[in-house]
Amino acid sequence: MASRIRCHWAADGELMQAYHDTEWGVPLHDDRALFEFLCLEGAQAGLSWRTVLQKRDNYRRAFHDFDLARVAAMKDRELEKLLLDPGLIRNRLKITATRDNAKAALAVIDEHGSLDSYLWAFVDGKPIHNRWRTKAEVPASTPLSDRMSKALKKRGFRFVGSTICYAFMQATGMVNDHLVECFRHKACAGKH
Repeated sequence: MASRIRCHWAADGELMQAYHDTEWGVPLHDDRALFEFLCLEGAQAGLSWRTVLQKRDNYRRAFHDFDLARVAAMKDRELEKLLLDPGLIRNRLKITATRDNAKAALAVIDEHGSLDSYLWAFVDGKPIHNRWRTKAEVPASTPLSDRMSKALKKRGFRFVGSTICYAFMQATGMVNDHLVECFRHKACAGKH
């Protein structure tokens, strides 16, 4: 497996390589998992994805495995305790945004039936398969991520800027941004 060609960022250790090889770019349709990625991408703001991945299990523990109803019901005192947890990114705004985003996600589910159907509607229900040849071609945001960001903010979501939304779309397979030479590009192109 070491001889396989991967996207440049997957060279940042075994954790990143495993994430690249098994998760990134695979279309995701589970509401809980989509919510988890939305929260983790928001937590990453200003940091590296590697940092977030290293803390992912701690986030799952702290936020009830991203169970939407349980996270939405978290009290201020619970969130305050999380600010003392070294296993998390101890940023008050990011911690409270997780609860606020759970409430916003539940409202989306009430209106649209699922978080999945709402979010995937931004890409008409099917992945966008890009054919980038170099890392310089891969955008940090697009007009589509701008629209998603604006729509989510209007619904009360926080830490959902356009760059965060684009990273979320890449992670959850709404956009296949594996470079063409990467062994995962073709594999992700065949999944829906």
